[in-house]
Amino acid sequence: MDNAICMEYVVPGDDFTRAGEASANMKQSLKRLGVPAAAVRRAAIALYEGEINLAIHAGGGRIRVEVTPDTIAMHLEDDGPGIADIPLAMSEGYTTAPAEVRSLGFGAGMGLPNMKKYTDTFEIQSTVGVGTTIDMSVSIA
Repeated sequence: MDNAICMEYVVPGDDFTRAGEASANMKQSLKRLGVPAAAVRRAAIALYEGEINLAIHAGGGRIRVEVTPDTIAMHLEDDGPGIADIPLAMSEGYTTAPAEVRSLGFGAGMGLPNMKKYTDTFEIQSTVGVGTTIDMSVSIA
């Protein structure tokens, strides 16, 4: 892989039948590129968590994945309500997901903590009323 390979996805809001398509597509693409299985697994888990968060909390959003020989970089952005208290949102088990979403098995409050856990770099920026941006990466080497 000489150059960066980019993948872009649009995640619809509140559509749990399609949630997970981006991470599954990325996972298959990384496998075809010969990325080591451990890096594929970590990136797929982190992106899935982010994708579900976009669907649950933000009314959807956009994902850009850039793969270089060394790194899988993932950029997620939305125009959702924003996160008022990022340290609280990063706490395992904390959730603002509505009861109907939790009844479907989503919204357990592990999305952001798992995104950080399974990546080598994780940065989140959020402004209430504007939206949230997350940049995270997984090393391939």
